[in-house]
Amino acid sequence: MHSKRRIRAAIATLVGTVFLLVSVAAWYVGRDDVYEDVVIEQEEVMEEEQVVVPRKQVIGTSVEGRPIELYTYDTGTTTLLFVGGIHGGYEWNSVLLAYEFIDHLEAGLMRVPENIRVQVIPVLNPDGLYSVVRSGGRFAVADIPPNDAHTTGQGRMNANNVDLNRNFDCKWQPTSSWRGQSVSGGTEPFSEPEARILRDLVLRDPPAAVVFWHSRANAVYASECEDGVLPKTLEIMHAYARASGYMPIASFDAYPISGDAEGWLARIGIPAVTVELDTRTDSEWVRNRAGVEAMFDLFK
Repeated sequence: MHSKRRIRAAIATLVGTVFLLVSVAAWYVGRDDVYEDVVIEQEEVMEEEQVVVPRKQVIGTSVEGRPIELYTYDTGTTTLLFVGGIHGGYEWNSVLLAYEFIDHLEAGLMRVPENIRVQVIPVLNPDGLYSVVRSGGRFAVADIPPNDAHTTGQGRMNANNVDLNRNFDCKWQPTSSWRGQSVSGGTEPFSEPEARILRDLVLRDPPAAVVFWHSRANAVYASECEDGVLPKTLEIMHAYARASGYMPIASFDAYPISGDAEGWLARIGIPAVTVELDTRTDSEWVRNRAGVEAMFDLFK
């Protein structure tokens, strides 16, 4: 009797052990499936959040030998070029805006459409910037220029005292104007190294559109030369202005100018706009991010 009970108990124990082993095995199989799902999900998230490392190049040097840098993001076939600081320290917040744009791209905080390649020249006139903001490129708030720079034009010209935005080949004159003052346009179109650097970049790898950041007029201006405004330029002007809240203006007529970079681009068939910030002391990033993303939508 006792032997039968022991045998039945042993069988029950064996069955229970087998059931437990099967259950444990099933749990581990299920756990592996869950683990694989988690790993795959993590890999997908990491891939989505992967930060694109920009290609940084020195594409030339200024009159005083300071580097002019170009940042390139992604490998799309449609290039959008953004240029800050053509007027150096006089419009230092345009440089600040360009670097803020670069920082957001580097941190992965802005998505660039697959077909688009973004290029940024944060400061085309580093000598003019340095003359006012001694730390050069990525400056601190403590480095901002004095208020009198806003009225005297300090830092606007390059080291040869040429207004770079009067040194391009569109209605060029050796003497041009700025707010009722006479300014030098150089000895000939592209006499200045900074202007030649931009020219050579554009001719070597023509962008689909160019945005110049300036300050201050609270507007987006279309570009034109002898043949008027390109239709695509008007599209860009309206898209950027609508998104950012700056006023769209199809033609600059506050005073006569010659040799501007945007006009030269219009002359060779490349749409370009001038975005004039509302102040001289702020990057107005939120507004301009909206404008840039509107451009992305326009060209994607």
